Amino acid sequence: MNASFTPQDNFFRAATPADDTCLLELDGVSKRFVKSVDFAAKAANFFGARNRPEVVHAVDNVTLKIARGEVVGLVGESGCGKSTLGRMAAGLHTLSEGRRLWKNNDVALISSAEKRRTQLSAQMIFQDPYASVNPRMRVQDIIGEAPVVHGIVPSSAQKNYVEELLVLVGMDPTVLRRFPHQFSGGQRARIGIARALAVRPEFLICDESVAALDVSIQAQVLNLFIRLRQELNLTYLFISHDLGVVRHISDRVVIMYLGRVVESARSEDIFASPNHPYTQALLAEAPTMDVVKRHYIPIKGEIPSPLNPPPGCHFHPRCPQAFKRCMDEKPALWEIAPGRMSACHLNDVQ
Repeated sequence: MNASFTPQDNFFRAATPADDTCLLELDGVSKRFVKSVDFAAKAANFFGARNRPEVVHAVDNVTLKIARGEVVGLVGESGCGKSTLGRMAAGLHTLSEGRRLWKNNDVALISSAEKRRTQLSAQMIFQDPYASVNPRMRVQDIIGEAPVVHGIVPSSAQKNYVEELLVLVGMDPTVLRRFPHQFSGGQRARIGIARALAVRPEFLICDESVAALDVSIQAQVLNLFIRLRQELNLTYLFISHDLGVVRHISDRVVIMYLGRVVESARSEDIFASPNHPYTQALLAEAPTMDVVKRHYIPIKGEIPSPLNPPPGCHFHPRCPQAFKRCMDEKPALWEIAPGRMSACHLNDVQ
């Protein structure tokens, strides 16, 4: 078997060019984490206490479609459910409700062999690659173990395969025998990218993949993502709280708040004319290079607990434009303009 690794070679089965085909769809998905009542609480209940299981509503009825070759930025405050949704997109979390469709096929209904191929086709890159790898494994095994196990390359070709992957992500291929602690943060990020690419995915979920890096290193890694997208025809779900990063890399931006999608539109439309009050508040707080003085007004209050989310619109306790309907009725996410979705009752009264 040829051990060369280039986008043009059959050794790497690159995805087809970008088009409007839906690669991944999350259809009405929800995720709830339940903490059961422990023994002490059960004993207290015997004497009249009312301890009940705690339920965290991490993701609440989200529908998201990602086209082949698209880069979708997923934005929101910490604790809004971005990472949970990303893990659901990658197939790492089971769904409490809804469906996950890969190329229009419900993953829950396909064969085991198809599920395995689907799992390999969607890979996740974590925020801290050092925390997501075995510190006792060398780079050759960190990157090369999975493709050997899944039969992508024979063990005899592992070394050459990993070397080509390291070159692809901009690293010296002579570092094969080093351990994770011997690398800088930027180098570990590249190792995490190489590990994800090793099983020849079509879809990458990047969970705050540059958040822990210095600004100059962030730019290098972002440019790497852009180059890999062009060379390998990859599709990205790019999760970040950094609006500048999302604006730089994304074709479309999805805004989440407390487990729900509140707005979705093309990147240029989101940044030019945000519709939802939460999106407006996020952009108003984002630092800019404008020389005009600005008065920053933070969003009042804190994000509510997902253990007890507010009724109606989740954002209404912090929204300066909220009215009674917002407190009682959940706003539907609907198309307010071509390619633009928003979930706000204000769109009904304008």
